[in-house]
Amino acid sequence: MRSRHTLPNFHIAVVGAGAIGLYYGGKLASFGRDVHFLLRRDYETVRKKGLRLRGKTENIHVPKVNAYRSTEDIGTCDLVIVAVKATSNHQLPPLLAPLLGEKTMLLTLQNGLGNEEYLAAQFGTERVLGGLCFICLNRTQPGVVERHDSARLTIGEFRGHPQPRTHDIAWEFKRCGVVCSVVADLARERWRKLVWNIPFNGLSAVAGGLDTAQILADEGLRRRALELMDETIAIANGCGHHLPTAVALEQMSQTKRMGEFKTSTLVDHLAGRPLEVEAIWGEVLRRGQAAGVQAPHLEQLYQELRALG
Repeated sequence: MRSRHTLPNFHIAVVGAGAIGLYYGGKLASFGRDVHFLLRRDYETVRKKGLRLRGKTENIHVPKVNAYRSTEDIGTCDLVIVAVKATSNHQLPPLLAPLLGEKTMLLTLQNGLGNEEYLAAQFGTERVLGGLCFICLNRTQPGVVERHDSARLTIGEFRGHPQPRTHDIAWEFKRCGVVCSVVADLARERWRKLVWNIPFNGLSAVAGGLDTAQILADEGLRRRALELMDETIAIANGCGHHLPTAVALEQMSQTKRMGEFKTSTLVDHLAGRPLEVEAIWGEVLRRGQAAGVQAPHLEQLYQELRALG
């Protein structure tokens, strides 16, 4: 691992300025890091008023933000944080091309499965890292992000063990106030996160617009969440990513501590935006079927989500 005193000052681009991109990019920018945001719907507001990150333990205002309408105006970067919804992956090749130099790294903070594979196929495996955001965020208005719970970020290499660059990126986040750790097995940790995303993101939308506290308070939905968790764990194990069954109860306890949180899927559904149905539920179901794992509860939820449009 490189000495902290010789860390590079990464030239960073954030592509996908929803709650996740604005929050993590904003944390870096608030500590003086060289961050450049591709902005569309928030562009005018952020240029005039800056960026605000709010929560129980933080109230950050970044008054001057490097905001752009085009990645061509940003130019070549050392690190690109990819935070678009998986439904927009087809837009990434032309968006990312102007940002790429010979050694540019791509860190995807997207939900679901297949995002690292897509980036690797388009831009080369050696560029790709993945990050898992364990955080409760909502973009409440243009340029304003509210954090509802404690936050942590986990990153790892798409292929192979952590490299010096992996630790360098983690330290960039840590010195800007983000709890960040490096994992040796990114795929396994992605499955661990899906154990939560599959039930709570899905049920929040199909059950009529419920937050996490309402799901837990309904005995039928709570039981259904546990059944979906068990199936996700079984599929992960069937695909070679060992997860103990105790993960389900651990995550139920964590969810109780969140309180009344509206999931990102529910927020997208209420706003009429496309849902990440294939990247989260569809891809997990297909991998389970390929591994010979039966998942009737997941299949039912998948069909319900598809019917939402």
